[in-house]
Amino acid sequence: MTSEPVVRNRIDRRRERTRNALLGAAQKFLAEGRSAVSVQEITDAAGVGFGSFYNHFDSKEQLFDQAVRSALEVYSQLRDDIVAVYEDPAEVFAVSLRMTGRLQRQFPEVVRVILHSGMSILLSDEGLAARARRDIIAAQEAGRFEPMDPDKAVMAVGGALLGLLQLLDAEPDADAAALTDEMTFHMLRMFGMDERTAQRLSASLLPPQPKLQVELGP
Repeated sequence: MTSEPVVRNRIDRRRERTRNALLGAAQKFLAEGRSAVSVQEITDAAGVGFGSFYNHFDSKEQLFDQAVRSALEVYSQLRDDIVAVYEDPAEVFAVSLRMTGRLQRQFPEVVRVILHSGMSILLSDEGLAARARRDIIAAQEAGRFEPMDPDKAVMAVGGALLGLLQLLDAEPDADAAALTDEMTFHMLRMFGMDERTAQRLSASLLPPQPKLQVELGP
């Protein structure tokens, strides 16, 4: 009677390993800018059988979409851990921007996966855009930011942030911390914050970033 759950658990673990291997392979291809690969190339890179692919995903596009979502989950976990100690929504917003620029140096391959989606990532209901929108609304309601349509604000902030991440990826010797803090200052000023407060929030000491083991590919 007890053998059936044990067998099912083994099957479930095997399926999870296969799915994770496919996601890892897809993320690695995306990080390398190679989205025009075949399903066969993906399964070969993942070290799984070709037929296993369709047990988990309907298409290569669905796999790549999930690979981006998985990368966003990594970002979200880091971000949420870092901002948990802050109560001021404006400071949460500032810290989120500042840690994201630094994240590019910590996990460049993960950021490349996110960059692969381009501006469309700002329409996602997860990760960067959703949290930025929530922070902006909270800061407006608290009187810390001037009123602005949150959707337009997210596109403005997100466009600047994605551009910065792309720049940092192209220029590995650039000072990610300085550039990110400068961008944060200007974003805070855009929301009507006075210069002195914006400078303080964009230059205050950041908490240590959580240690997270991230490795793309099987």
